[in-house]
Amino acid sequence: MEVEYQGMKFKGGKFFIILSLIGAIIGGGWTLYRFYDDYLEMKQKILLYTEPDLSSYDEHIAVLKSEVSMILDEVTLLNSVIVDQKNTIRDDIKTMKSDIRLQDRIIKDVETMVKNMDRQLHEDLKLLEEELDANIKKALSNPLAGVK
Repeated sequence: MEVEYQGMKFKGGKFFIILSLIGAIIGGGWTLYRFYDDYLEMKQKILLYTEPDLSSYDEHIAVLKSEVSMILDEVTLLNSVIVDQKNTIRDDIKTMKSDIRLQDRIIKDVETMVKNMDRQLHEDLKLLEEELDANIKKALSNPLAGVK
């Protein structure tokens, strides 16, 4: 195949190379045009962009921060009250334990005293009984008693 254009003759392979080169240049130009057009559209959108109003979010965040702060204050106060109560209860338990030990010691002492008094009473009763028996025998054995 041979093509002649303004006095120049192009044969087979050269023609296809030139045709491919022209197609590549046209495709590159079209790509550059689209890129530049997209750039201009993007630039226009950036210039027309307005920031959204986020003040309501800022207000909500401020309210949440104050609520969280109040909750933390309440938790801190509650924690201090709980610690105080725990210490008070611990002290009360120690006091109760010492009181119970003291009462237990007193009860044991009273039991010991009661046992000793009971033993002494039984001994005294036995002595009285023996003395009474001796007095009765003595009275009965006395010839002046007049008992027959």
